[in-house]
Amino acid sequence: MTVKNTEKQAVAVLLTSRLAENGEKLAALARAYPEARFETAPGAGIRTFGDVLRHVAFWNHYLAETVRGQKADGSANELPKAQYGTKALAIRALTESTSDAVAALRELNGGLDAEKAAHAEGIVEHICEHYGQLAVYARLAGVVPPASRG
Repeated sequence: MTVKNTEKQAVAVLLTSRLAENGEKLAALARAYPEARFETAPGAGIRTFGDVLRHVAFWNHYLAETVRGQKADGSANELPKAQYGTKALAIRALTESTSDAVAALRELNGGLDAEKAAHAEGIVEHICEHYGQLAVYARLAGVVPPASRG
């Protein structure tokens, strides 16, 4: 079965918009999270809020590189804390990496093949997974996530 170009374009637009929307939702949650708790783990062996943002940002960059046909190395699994160790820097890394991944998808001009679409969908899912995790961190810190405010 051949997928029509208009269907490829529709999938590309959908994935691109979901990536942008969920990246911004995560960034809004990060901006609302208390800076004093940003690098405090909720328990032993659990990532800090900042660690999770650096992790998501890393995989956003990975998506951008792979979509552009570059060889990407996923072994680090997160951006270095030494370089992105403050709340402001971690949020900037997240927002810039989201923008880069969105731009990479848009550069395809709707020519998103099944492999790249699956990879993009996986990253959208990844962001959502960590949003849920960090929404719990926020609630434990007494912060109502911006997306849950009425």
